[in-house]
Amino acid sequence: MKKIEAIVRTSKFEDVKAALAEIGIDFFSYWDATGIGNEHMHGHHSYRGNIDSQFIRRILISLVLRDVNVAKTIDCIEKAAFTGEIGDGMIFTYNIEESVRISTGARGEASTAGPGDAKLSK
Repeated sequence: MKKIEAIVRTSKFEDVKAALAEIGIDFFSYWDATGIGNEHMHGHHSYRGNIDSQFIRRILISLVLRDVNVAKTIDCIEKAAFTGEIGDGMIFTYNIEESVRISTGARGEASTAGPGDAKLSK
């Protein structure tokens, strides 16, 4: 199993969410994220005492998948999040040693199975 974390533009989040639904991914977690990257502004701007920082707002998406579904999920996120500009985001993949679905006690790949799983693994 793998964990995928993707950092995407806030303006592309709905596109990514819709694209994931099309390939059968109907459950993932996401957070508002702030960071500094290659597109950061040079210097600060001030307006009536409010200072705009160099921080960039993004969405962090996190999901765990069976290995067979990882490549198509990465491709899906990459295409949906793409604008061609610096700051489109990043996708990271991690190995998962174990997972347990608390409600059923299912472990390993069985714990990640869901309604869209059959569609993904085809």
